[in-house]
Amino acid sequence: MGRFKDLLKVSNTKVLLLGNEAIARGAIEAGVGVATAYPGTPSSEIVESLMEVKDELGIYVEWSVNEKVAFEIAYAAAISGVRSLVAMKHVGLNVAADPFMSSAYTGVEEGFVIVSADDPSMWSSQNEQDNRIYGLHGYVPVFETTIVSEVKDLTKYLFDFSSKHKHPVLLRSTTRISHTRAPIMLGEVPRKFKTKGVFKKDTKYVLTPVNARRDKLAMLERFSRIKQDVEKFPFNKIEGSGNKVIIAPGIAYSYVKEVIEEYNLNDVIVVKLTTIYPIPYNMIADILRDVSAIMVIEELEPVVEYQVKDLIVNEGLKVKVYGKDITGLPYELNLNRVKKSLGKFLNVEINVGKDNLGRKQQLELPARPPTFCPGCPYRPLFYAIKMFIISKKLNAVTPGDIGCYALASNEPFKLQDVVIEMGGSLGVGNGFSKVLDDVVIAFIGDSTFFHAGIPPLINAVFNKSRLIAVILDNEVTAMTGHQPSPASKVPGKKRILIEDVAKGVGVRFVKVVDPFKIDVVKKTLEEAIEFTRKENEPAVIVVRRRCALEAFRDMRRAGIEIPIHAVDKNKCIACGICYTWFGCPAITPLPDGKASIDPGLCIGCGACVNVCPVKAIKPVKTYRPEELSKYWF
Repeated sequence: MGRFKDLLKVSNTKVLLLGNEAIARGAIEAGVGVATAYPGTPSSEIVESLMEVKDELGIYVEWSVNEKVAFEIAYAAAISGVRSLVAMKHVGLNVAADPFMSSAYTGVEEGFVIVSADDPSMWSSQNEQDNRIYGLHGYVPVFETTIVSEVKDLTKYLFDFSSKHKHPVLLRSTTRISHTRAPIMLGEVPRKFKTKGVFKKDTKYVLTPVNARRDKLAMLERFSRIKQDVEKFPFNKIEGSGNKVIIAPGIAYSYVKEVIEEYNLNDVIVVKLTTIYPIPYNMIADILRDVSAIMVIEELEPVVEYQVKDLIVNEGLKVKVYGKDITGLPYELNLNRVKKSLGKFLNVEINVGKDNLGRKQQLELPARPPTFCPGCPYRPLFYAIKMFIISKKLNAVTPGDIGCYALASNEPFKLQDVVIEMGGSLGVGNGFSKVLDDVVIAFIGDSTFFHAGIPPLINAVFNKSRLIAVILDNEVTAMTGHQPSPASKVPGKKRILIEDVAKGVGVRFVKVVDPFKIDVVKKTLEEAIEFTRKENEPAVIVVRRRCALEAFRDMRRAGIEIPIHAVDKNKCIACGICYTWFGCPAITPLPDGKASIDPGLCIGCGACVNVCPVKAIKPVKTYRPEELSKYWF
């Protein structure tokens, strides 16, 4: 980021942009007035880019508390005549599904583009759901770029398409589109952006049953016109000739094109398909009348394949269809999978290398699982709780949530037993408290708490769930790139304290602790357990310390020297607690088992000082703790 603002004055020039940046640029060139999102990989850079230029353009951009709210804000703009965009990762659309479905019933007055960034192979997600299916479910047309270099123009075109049909559209991206750079031809930036509209009151927006029935018919009429319009969609292309057809929607086209060019496979028709739902029915039907076989190569679910099979049955065509029976269903496509599939379909010899996932390593490398950053306040918290559970021989179950703290499910802490979705820790914790006698300790972060954790906390109060909610407040949405949350200190915005929310919904035991004070954490947890057992009510422990990456970035900018720590080899007893149980990546064992701190990794947090049983760790130089506290609390 940073350079995106500089590109506002650039046009008719090719520049290298991330796929997500290209989507943002397309929205700008289309005259977007409102853009909203909840951050989530691989979608975050779309609104991050727009956030960077919002003041220069005079448009409204916000990080919303969750995807449902983000959707509703953008929808309100669209039905008021202001072009809008909402972006989210694939699982975010689950959260926004309710207004998503209803928006298709009511339609919109201006362009409304919904961006879903899917994550095939689950590189940063809990599942790899295919959100193209949402389009079929909700009568929302779905579009997917086939090459990164076209995504900017496709985004711009979709605003016009949505405006023309007064209907929302779903632009589906994937990790390989969102996070790949390509040369993008920049167009003109509008001189003025429409950010204020007029809401024309109409009963179609009031989805009571009688109105919804009428809206359903109007929606079907709009969708019928959309079906006709996709027949001449400019981003679809038919290439080549022959007796066999390959339909390649989305990123699959890029792989197919590469294989065809590499092996000179000219005797085949390739359909470059951008309109995923509805497919251009007549265009494809005309192609299939004169061929013997067709193969659909698409990532994840057979969304296009099913539509093509339906078309063949309806038209009475005698065409053999191949698809997921050859390519396989799970995980993202890659070049070798496509090579293997095309070799079978075209009955040609294609040299297929080994998949990266299946390649046997020639050299055994040590495992490098993800871990907390040096100085992360979550590490001493989970260390304290782990040690407390062991020392007290507690039977504890620890549901967790989506965020950096999910890393506590790994060694050495092994403290998150169930992690399924945003806010799930408290909801699952409610359930555990009803069917288990174990101590229930649920972990949830600040941004996740505001996203989806408040309703299950209210449920715990109302239904008297014996649950301890440990809410980790590092004052930022760290995992997705340090976007602000309602708990963040943002100039000009009201900061919402988690403890105030907890007290406001009726939690009687609410305490705020510093995770670096390990003994205080243990004592507070013990008190919370005693309270929940005695009162049969939930307890809340807010664990507050700023994200180390944020804190030390600001310290470096302020010219404050970071207090690097070191191990006194004469005092160290080689117990291994600091590098085995505490697990700081800056601390490693020497051949004799004694600890050593890497000065290139240490950021001087000092948490290890409280962990060492013989006080063998100390700062290399004296420093003023009160100076650090300005940046770290």
